Amino acid sequence: MPSKKLDFKAGQYVVYPTQGVGKLVRVEEQTVGGQKIKMLVIDFERNHMTLRVPVERAEISGLRPLTSVKKMDEAIASAKGKAGAKRMIWARRAAQYEENINSGDPMKLAEVVRDLQRRNPSDTMTFSARQLYLRALERMAQEFAVLHKIDLDAASEKIEDILGVPKEIDLNAVDSDDEDDEDLSDDDE
Repeated sequence: MPSKKLDFKAGQYVVYPTQGVGKLVRVEEQTVGGQKIKMLVIDFERNHMTLRVPVERAEISGLRPLTSVKKMDEAIASAKGKAGAKRMIWARRAAQYEENINSGDPMKLAEVVRDLQRRNPSDTMTFSARQLYLRALERMAQEFAVLHKIDLDAASEKIEDILGVPKEIDLNAVDSDDEDDEDLSDDDE
């Protein structure tokens, strides 16, 4: 049973959940298996990739137009909140964060950014947590950049400024074994 069809136009920016923001270059017809299929051709300049999505499968694939500025502001506001206290093992949390990142949903991206961002300069982060944080921040920044007509780096900085992420944080600082032992003893007291 077909649902409402999304209306996309060439030149429009769109969000493909697993790739982020891309530009719809054109709609073309291709013959596949003897059938003519209308394809949306999307260019992801940052990834040096072109994706073709059948028009009939666009909604199912999660392809969507950019969110509104208001909804992006709401997502960023939710990322300012207190980190969720999740008491599950890291592997499960990381898998959930990965799923949220690949959803393409600004609110779910904001949840990952909220939970993984550093709150003060002395905070450290594991390598995998840092990678997830940076991917979620980049996905949010891609959409923010297009909405506000700024470049990606400026968008990332602006989001972190809004969130209050301290500037003096070294994103390359990771937990060492010695620091883990000290952190555990401090938390247990």
